[in-house]
Amino acid sequence: MRKNSQGAICLLTLLTIALVGCKSKVDDVQAKMQEIRDKPPLAVTPPPAFNPIPNYTYDAYQLKSPFVPTSIANELKVMAGKRVYPNLARPSQPLENYALEELLMKGTMRNSAGKTIALVRTPDGQIEQVQAGNYMGKNYGRVIRISPNQIDLLEVVPDGQDGYIERPRTLLLRTDIQ
Repeated sequence: MRKNSQGAICLLTLLTIALVGCKSKVDDVQAKMQEIRDKPPLAVTPPPAFNPIPNYTYDAYQLKSPFVPTSIANELKVMAGKRVYPNLARPSQPLENYALEELLMKGTMRNSAGKTIALVRTPDGQIEQVQAGNYMGKNYGRVIRISPNQIDLLEVVPDGQDGYIERPRTLLLRTDIQ
């Protein structure tokens, strides 16, 4: 029984030392806050003065836009006198339901009359036959030429000035995509 009482006294002593060593963190925080409150407040620096920006009138409307590449600017000038409108009266064709970027040219073949026909895969995996004069893409793209490696189209797109222009596009043969 003596060993138990000595163990209890030793344990009590250790607990007392541990509790005496602990100091309240709240007291430290309150002391630091009081120290901050006792310091005089710092002066607030005034905001910097802003000089007004002078007004500028843009007078270069007749010059080439720096935001349009030269090739497109030249094309727009050529097409400016030509009035082009999409033929909305003709029935739409199956490949006009897809954006041109979604269609993949997979190959070509010749029909019995010797005309070249392109094979185009749709996003849903269907293979469609395309020949010159067919339409494809969302911008009224008319197929004008088919070669073994590409399909050349002429799209009718808005020109941004309440009219339309024709824009050449190409769909290249893609054999690397399944």
